[in-house]
Amino acid sequence: MDISSKVSILKIREASSEEVEDVVAVEKKVRISVNGKHALSLYCSPQMIREFVVGVVFNEGLISGGWCAERISITYGDEINVDIPAAGTITEGEKVVTSGCAGGISLNRQLPEEKISDPSVFDLQDIRELYREFQRRSEGYKATGGVHSAALADRQRMIVFTEDIGRHNAVDKVIGYALLEDIPFPGKIMLASGRLSSEIVLKCGRCGIPVIISRAAPTSLSVDIAEASGLTLIGFARGDRMNIYTGKQRIRL
Repeated sequence: MDISSKVSILKIREASSEEVEDVVAVEKKVRISVNGKHALSLYCSPQMIREFVVGVVFNEGLISGGWCAERISITYGDEINVDIPAAGTITEGEKVVTSGCAGGISLNRQLPEEKISDPSVFDLQDIRELYREFQRRSEGYKATGGVHSAALADRQRMIVFTEDIGRHNAVDKVIGYALLEDIPFPGKIMLASGRLSSEIVLKCGRCGIPVIISRAAPTSLSVDIAEASGLTLIGFARGDRMNIYTGKQRIRL
């Protein structure tokens, strides 16, 4: 399924108007069930659905007990229906509406039990080049202005890149991809396009991704969580500029 579609619009320019085609981001409802029992509904861009679901289940602790990512069934239509075979049960917890796009839900999981002690050090110039490439690859945003991007990288290259209407969703897809492909998280960088809220920092902290970078701002709570979790948090990455809020020891100037 495509990330965008064309619609007819009336475009207004000062005193003139014309009928033209515009490109908008596609949004789909995803209904997640466990052993046929409805667990959660979310809205997202209809790509990398398996990765998205794996990321959500892992990040939110949706299932208590064993479950099989390889046996997830996905049915595409006006809604996308996903069913996860599991030996465990659906986790019952406090559901909190997140500050993200597309009506995200969090089960209010806690900070990682141990502070991340990843000793990785990254050259400032390498990070600048990675983020420039990240922005060059954001074709969905250039076309629609309605999606966010996220990517996982090591010191030299981007391992996976994705776009979604929700910034949390994009991060979930990246994490889900890494889990499915057995890609270890230590020594990696999470690149994001949107505001660095507490939920996104928590997702990276639980996985053990030591560095998070975005062109947007962090929140006060995300800075506190990054500090408590031992993460390197970077915001306002624009051109040669950036602000390092926590974990500056991992960046070689």
